[in-house]
Amino acid sequence: MHFKDKVIWITGASSGIGEHLAYAFAAHGADLVLSARNEQELQRVQQNCPRSSRVLLLPMDVTQYDKVSGITARAINHFGKIDVLVNNAGISQRSLVADTDLSVDQKIMDVNFIGTVAVTKAVLPYMLRRKQGQIVAISSVMGKIGTPRRSAYAASKHALHGFFDCLRAEVYEKNIGVTLICPGYVHTNVSINALTGDGSPNNKMAQTTKQGLEPNDFARKALRAIYKKKEEAYIGGKEIMGIYLKRFLPGVLSRVVRGMDVN
Repeated sequence: MHFKDKVIWITGASSGIGEHLAYAFAAHGADLVLSARNEQELQRVQQNCPRSSRVLLLPMDVTQYDKVSGITARAINHFGKIDVLVNNAGISQRSLVADTDLSVDQKIMDVNFIGTVAVTKAVLPYMLRRKQGQIVAISSVMGKIGTPRRSAYAASKHALHGFFDCLRAEVYEKNIGVTLICPGYVHTNVSINALTGDGSPNNKMAQTTKQGLEPNDFARKALRAIYKKKEEAYIGGKEIMGIYLKRFLPGVLSRVVRGMDVN
């Protein structure tokens, strides 16, 4: 497995899953475009990448939709192409529906769904002209099921599946692949940075997250799925079984979910 001479653009690359995907791709010979809001953290990731001179930093907020096209053009102008777009920018949630301000629902949808769509639509014309490319979206187990205190987050991830399933069918004959990757629990700061009902950060490390898959292990498995151009990949521990329960025994899953103490 290698990505030598491939140009990979990763959003949300300043920490967690995005950071470790950057390291993994770089170790396999890829040239990288890394984007996130935090430029200082992007610089740290760049310095830790093998072949750091082949890493372009393009700080970006995916919800500033009017700037996405210009940033995309800069990436294309620098490397001449984008072979793989990895949509990873996102934010999680820890609040009950009744306790969540509508503005929080909107922010989560804007970042996780509309922001991803905006970047995808900016890159897609270049891939269509080249008649090749791959678009990856980092979804979640919550893109396939729902649990308490994740309503807007689950909705945003479900929306990704609907959008990218449609896109996959539209661009299949154009030699463009679409891959959805659904992580389970991964040991990152996702639960610490998750939004509560009033929009403030959760500031707590969930035990399930702490005991989750290490991000470098996740990145290794994700790269394999991307290399094989899988349509969907589920990466995690026993929580992945929830996806299969939803498909084959939905009533059982509903009873399990109702009894969950989700933090």
